[in-house]
Amino acid sequence: MGLGSLGVGSLTVRLVTGATVALAATQAFAADEPSRLDHIIERKVLNVCTTGDYRPFSYRPDGANDFVGIDIDLGRSLAKSLDAEAVFIQTKWSNLLADFKAKCDVAMSGISVTLPRQREAFFSEMYLVNGKAPIVRCEDVAKYQTTETINQPSTRVVVNPGGTNERFARANLAKAQIQLFPDNRVIWQEIAQGRADVMVAESVEVKLQETLHPGLCAVNPDRPLQYGEMGFLLPRGDTVFKAYVDQWLHLAKASGEFDRIFTANMK
Repeated sequence: MGLGSLGVGSLTVRLVTGATVALAATQAFAADEPSRLDHIIERKVLNVCTTGDYRPFSYRPDGANDFVGIDIDLGRSLAKSLDAEAVFIQTKWSNLLADFKAKCDVAMSGISVTLPRQREAFFSEMYLVNGKAPIVRCEDVAKYQTTETINQPSTRVVVNPGGTNERFARANLAKAQIQLFPDNRVIWQEIAQGRADVMVAESVEVKLQETLHPGLCAVNPDRPLQYGEMGFLLPRGDTVFKAYVDQWLHLAKASGEFDRIFTANMK
């Protein structure tokens, strides 16, 4: 047998061994550790972490008892599929992962898929492609067309702390004046009232906010500054629960339920 044949044989053995180990790990989890899926079915409650500050995904106005939004309706749909009740637990972006791991079965709040988050949790299959786009006063649309034109010392960029909006601003707009504003529900007024010039957020969010705030305009939301995806945070390592959530999401899209929920919350 030549050295070339031995190398190919060794590679084949390694590939088969790697696949076998991965399969064995999945089977071991399923056999030896109860999945979160089983716990939810038993207790008939699905605990959902959500921020309540992010229209159209998760929003709770001052004084309101209930959350509204795309991810809120999807959370109720997921719970119904499990014969359970959805209980929404409010968190904030800076505490999202810690609260999720301590208190919740799933986090649903228009959450961007990022590699740092992936290190600490599973994500469901992506349910929306949604990159970052600016929103500005309408008279300034031509002025702020690109990252380069925004990233200037004279530009006042406002961001909510702790999430991917702040991370994007710190990484790409470091020359600008970055201002933190803690309440994402009313942050848009900072631009409308002239205290800030630009906010960069998910394209679907800025599209909605321009309809809610006359005088503000989304800048090229169909050609975002950065590619992004959204998914639901799930417990790390629980392949059984992830498979269930992915299948539920697939069926919600195939049946038209997802589109109905999305359209209803964009009004």
